[in-house]
Amino acid sequence: MNPVTISLEFFPPKTDEMTAKLWQCIEQLAPLSPDFVSVTYGAGGSTRERTHTTVKRIVKETALSCAAHLTCIAASKEEVDKVAHNYWDSGIRHIVALRGDPPDGNINYEPATDGYRYASDLVAGLRNVSPFEISVAAYPETHPEAKSAESDLENLKRKLDAGAVRAITQFFFENSHFLKFRDRAFSAGINVPIIPGIMPVTNFSKIKSFAQICGTNIPNWLSSSFENMDDDQVGRKILATDIAAQQCEDLIAEGVNGLHFYTLNRADLISEICSRIGILPAVSERE
Repeated sequence: MNPVTISLEFFPPKTDEMTAKLWQCIEQLAPLSPDFVSVTYGAGGSTRERTHTTVKRIVKETALSCAAHLTCIAASKEEVDKVAHNYWDSGIRHIVALRGDPPDGNINYEPATDGYRYASDLVAGLRNVSPFEISVAAYPETHPEAKSAESDLENLKRKLDAGAVRAITQFFFENSHFLKFRDRAFSAGINVPIIPGIMPVTNFSKIKSFAQICGTNIPNWLSSSFENMDDDQVGRKILATDIAAQQCEDLIAEGVNGLHFYTLNRADLISEICSRIGILPAVSERE
């Protein structure tokens, strides 16, 4: 079996205090030698500058391979291409290309009249800008706006045919959803890596909100596990670690050799989960 690799997703900080916390997180997790790290991009491009600043700093100040998220929401092709050129000129060679979510308050997605309509169009456009390594999103439980599971899989195939080299899934809690999706994708002729997204439950109320937006099912056993634990911070952390570590172990047993962690800028949980599944910090030569 191939060794298990990990990738890590961070979100750009809003304040000086959050910036300091993010960099502590990056410093603590860097010794785990992730394949790459990525930095998210807010709805409607709302964190564009903060994302770019964070990604450039990671590239400049660390040895980590860093991917920048990029969406086509509320922006013209010219604006998106300009951001992509800026990334390339800053030494960023990997982009996570996403359609993106509408800004807060908007329910329905409306493509910009002079912009890239969908993620597949964005992938093709990025290929014309520079030879980026491009990752895209996949939905084991089907994108909430998709007409069907079949049409959602066809959309993933369009993104890959346009030039993406891997898919990173939305988070899920029942591994059967991922495994069935992986089998369906393979049967549809998709042979690029499909990396499962793992979301540790740092705050159950927030996870429920995230899940509702992205179409992830919250199983009854998960709700029951966190019931009456709002005031037990230590207990919640132990439980979150146990659940995520067990999920990862079961996926690895099913032949998964890559895991993508939605860190929520929390190094403690990710470090503990990785330790439990045998992914340990690299030992420096001095040690």
